[in-house]
Amino acid sequence: MDNKKESNKEEDTHIAIFNGKSIRRGWFAEKWWFVLEDVVLSLIDSEDVKQYINKMKQRDEMLSKAWVQIVHTLPVQTDGGKQSMNCADTEGIFRIIQSIPSKKAEPFKRWLAKVGYERVQEIENPELVQESR
Repeated sequence: MDNKKESNKEEDTHIAIFNGKSIRRGWFAEKWWFVLEDVVLSLIDSEDVKQYINKMKQRDEMLSKAWVQIVHTLPVQTDGGKQSMNCADTEGIFRIIQSIPSKKAEPFKRWLAKVGYERVQEIENPELVQESR
Protein backbone atom coordinates (compact mmCIF):
# COMPACT_ATOMS: atom_id res chain seq x y z
CA MET A 1 0.00 0.00 0.00
CA ASP A 2 1.46 3.28 -0.94
CA ASN A 3 1.04 6.61 0.73
CA LYS A 4 -0.40 8.70 -2.10
CA LYS A 5 1.13 11.94 -0.78
CA GLU A 6 4.69 10.87 -1.38
CA SER A 7 6.14 9.69 -4.63
CA ASN A 8 9.34 7.67 -4.91
CA LYS A 9 8.77 6.41 -1.40
CA GLU A 10 9.95 3.01 -0.26
CA GLU A 11 7.25 0.35 -0.19
CA ASP A 12 4.97 1.08 2.74
CA THR A 13 3.80 -2.45 3.53
CA HIS A 14 4.79 -3.58 7.01
CA ILE A 15 4.51 -6.92 8.73
CA ALA A 16 3.04 -7.23 12.21
CA ILE A 17 2.99 -10.49 14.14
CA PHE A 18 -0.11 -11.64 16.01
CA ASN A 19 -0.55 -15.16 17.43
CA GLY A 20 2.62 -16.13 15.57
CA LYS A 21 1.13 -15.17 12.19
CA SER A 22 2.30 -12.42 9.87
CA ILE A 23 -0.23 -9.66 9.25
CA ARG A 24 0.50 -7.26 6.43
CA ARG A 25 -0.48 -3.66 7.00
CA GLY A 26 0.10 -0.45 5.16
CA TRP A 27 -0.42 3.26 5.51
CA PHE A 28 -3.03 4.54 3.07
CA ALA A 29 -5.27 7.63 3.15
CA GLU A 30 -3.88 8.67 6.55
CA LYS A 31 -4.74 5.34 8.25
CA TRP A 32 -3.31 1.89 8.83
CA TRP A 33 -4.99 -0.78 6.72
CA PHE A 34 -4.66 -4.50 7.46
CA VAL A 35 -4.93 -7.41 5.04
CA LEU A 36 -8.21 -9.02 6.03
CA GLU A 37 -7.19 -12.60 5.24
CA ASP A 38 -4.05 -12.28 7.39
CA VAL A 39 -6.03 -11.06 10.41
CA VAL A 40 -8.77 -13.68 10.11
CA LEU A 41 -6.26 -16.49 9.51
CA SER A 42 -4.45 -15.56 12.73
CA LEU A 43 -7.68 -16.03 14.70
CA ILE A 44 -9.14 -19.24 13.27
CA ASP A 45 -8.20 -22.89 13.04
CA SER A 46 -9.25 -23.35 9.39
CA GLU A 47 -6.75 -22.91 6.57
CA ASP A 48 -9.53 -22.02 4.07
CA VAL A 49 -9.77 -18.37 5.05
CA LYS A 50 -11.84 -17.28 2.03
CA GLN A 51 -14.57 -19.83 2.79
CA TYR A 52 -14.45 -18.87 6.47
CA ILE A 53 -14.94 -15.17 5.63
CA ASN A 54 -17.90 -15.99 3.36
CA LYS A 55 -19.55 -18.05 6.12
CA MET A 56 -18.83 -15.31 8.65
CA LYS A 57 -20.65 -12.78 6.46
CA GLN A 58 -23.61 -15.18 6.12
CA ARG A 59 -23.84 -15.58 9.92
CA ASP A 60 -23.64 -11.84 10.63
CA GLU A 61 -26.25 -10.02 8.55
CA MET A 62 -25.24 -6.56 9.78
CA LEU A 63 -21.59 -7.18 8.90
CA SER A 64 -22.62 -8.41 5.46
CA LYS A 65 -24.67 -5.24 4.85
CA ALA A 66 -21.78 -3.00 5.92
CA TRP A 67 -19.07 -5.02 4.13
CA VAL A 68 -18.53 -2.58 1.25
CA GLN A 69 -18.05 0.28 3.71
CA ILE A 70 -15.66 -1.71 5.91
CA VAL A 71 -13.56 -3.68 3.41
CA HIS A 72 -11.67 -2.02 0.56
CA THR A 73 -9.46 -3.50 -2.13
CA LEU A 74 -6.01 -1.93 -1.93
CA PRO A 75 -2.66 -2.68 -3.58
CA VAL A 76 -0.40 -4.72 -1.31
CA GLN A 77 3.21 -5.64 -1.99
CA THR A 78 3.65 -9.42 -1.99
CA ASP A 79 6.51 -11.75 -2.91
CA GLY A 80 5.01 -11.91 -6.40
CA GLY A 81 4.62 -8.14 -6.77
CA LYS A 82 1.71 -5.85 -5.99
CA GLN A 83 -1.67 -7.50 -5.69
CA SER A 84 -5.12 -6.14 -4.94
CA MET A 85 -6.20 -7.47 -1.57
CA ASN A 86 -9.15 -6.97 0.76
CA CYS A 87 -8.13 -4.65 3.57
CA ALA A 88 -9.80 -2.89 6.48
CA ASP A 89 -8.74 -0.05 8.73
CA THR A 90 -8.41 -0.49 12.49
CA GLU A 91 -12.09 0.18 13.21
CA GLY A 92 -13.17 -2.22 10.46
CA ILE A 93 -10.83 -4.94 11.68
CA PHE A 94 -12.21 -4.60 15.21
CA ARG A 95 -15.76 -4.96 13.83
CA ILE A 96 -14.82 -8.04 11.80
CA ILE A 97 -13.06 -9.68 14.76
CA GLN A 98 -16.28 -9.35 16.76
CA SER A 99 -17.89 -11.73 14.23
CA ILE A 100 -15.27 -14.46 14.58
CA PRO A 101 -16.61 -17.22 16.86
CA SER A 102 -13.22 -18.71 17.60
CA LYS A 103 -11.45 -19.43 20.88
CA LYS A 104 -8.39 -17.72 19.42
CA ALA A 105 -10.38 -14.48 19.02
CA GLU A 106 -11.70 -14.44 22.59
CA PRO A 107 -8.65 -12.87 24.30
CA PHE A 108 -8.68 -10.08 21.74
CA LYS A 109 -12.43 -9.54 22.19
CA ARG A 110 -11.98 -9.38 25.98
CA TRP A 111 -9.17 -6.85 25.56
CA LEU A 112 -11.37 -4.72 23.27
CA ALA A 113 -14.20 -4.85 25.79
CA LYS A 114 -11.86 -3.81 28.62
CA VAL A 115 -10.38 -0.92 26.65
CA GLY A 116 -13.86 0.17 25.56
CA TYR A 117 -15.14 0.05 29.11
CA GLU A 118 -12.17 2.06 30.40
CA ARG A 119 -12.71 4.66 27.67
CA VAL A 120 -16.41 5.01 28.57
CA GLN A 121 -15.40 5.48 32.22
CA GLU A 122 -13.01 8.27 31.19
CA ILE A 123 -15.71 10.00 29.16
CA GLU A 124 -18.18 9.78 32.02
CA ASN A 125 -15.58 10.96 34.56
CA PRO A 126 -12.76 12.99 32.95
CA GLU A 127 -10.96 13.16 36.31
CA LEU A 128 -10.03 9.48 35.87
CA VAL A 129 -7.70 10.46 33.02
CA GLN A 130 -5.86 12.93 35.26
CA GLU A 131 -5.60 10.33 38.06
CA SER A 132 -3.98 7.76 35.77
CA ARG A 133 -1.24 10.12 34.60
